[in-house]
Amino acid sequence: MSEHRTFSDSDADKLREDTAETAFRVLQEATGERPKTLPPDQRTKKNPEAVKRGRKGGLKGGKSRAGKLSDDERAKAATIAALARWKKSD
Repeated sequence: MSEHRTFSDSDADKLREDTAETAFRVLQEATGERPKTLPPDQRTKKNPEAVKRGRKGGLKGGKSRAGKLSDDERAKAATIAALARWKKSD
């Protein structure tokens, strides 16, 4: 029995192009159909201020949401989270 691995979005980002995809990308860049791909060290970095604001909002969000839920709603959300956390993958 063979096991099949499913890829998440983060895994897909790490996969490399195959030879045909690379050749097609290079052709499009050479003919001006698409902008040239910059090397990783020349790509723009994340704006540190935006990162800080996003994290700050994320830290507040869970507590704020939990405060607005009734005890039953909070218990239901916790049950769903626990089941998802401990779910056995086939």
